[in-house]
Amino acid sequence: MFFLDCAMLDANGSLTEKNPTVVFVLGGPGSGKGTQCANIVDNFQYTHLSAGDLLRAEIKSGSENGTMIQNMIKEGKIVPSEVTIKLLQKAMKESGNDKFLIDGFPRNEENRAAFEKVTGIEPAFVLFFDCPEEEMERRLLSRNQGREDDNIETIRKRFKVFLESSLPVINYYDAKGKVRKINAARSVEEVFETVKGIFGPKNEKVNHYVRLMSRLYMYKFHFVSKTKFGNHCLPC
Repeated sequence: MFFLDCAMLDANGSLTEKNPTVVFVLGGPGSGKGTQCANIVDNFQYTHLSAGDLLRAEIKSGSENGTMIQNMIKEGKIVPSEVTIKLLQKAMKESGNDKFLIDGFPRNEENRAAFEKVTGIEPAFVLFFDCPEEEMERRLLSRNQGREDDNIETIRKRFKVFLESSLPVINYYDAKGKVRKINAARSVEEVFETVKGIFGPKNEKVNHYVRLMSRLYMYKFHFVSKTKFGNHCLPC
């Protein structure tokens, strides 16, 4: 017999999702993760959040917080994890969705630990676009986006930063069985075929079931501690 706490029921008596589904999307510069995030949004109704884009938007807004962020960047300081996380939380709340792709974050172990501590959310999994440096370098040098940092010296520095900072995050979640590694050296279409296998209906239903049953199990003991029998005890 399972017991459902009334806090899990909405006004109509239906079960509600309390925790959002978060997928961290990581990959080196030029790995194609941005393109694949757009495909996932179009096909699986996720909301795509880029930590970098949120920081730039906050700066552009001219807010007090944006000015602080801009000054820190100008001084060569690292924006505190809590600042970025608050922007992510705000964007998540305003989206009205409960499924999120968080792109390019966490960038390091400190980001990762802070995100879990502040939000209380652990990602469903990490989508890691694995691509050889030679291929990423070729893509970055050949694309025509007018980016000042698309020169060979800067590109190689970005590769180094990714390896030193982000790989420990990937290794941490890999040890927990939460990394979905994708060969990103293939064409956009081939890569997305693999992505679809991860986000497809079968896996989505399994992930939803596991999340739901975990919450039922947690609330079971919370409710039993309050009463053994009563109107709120619902037999499974």
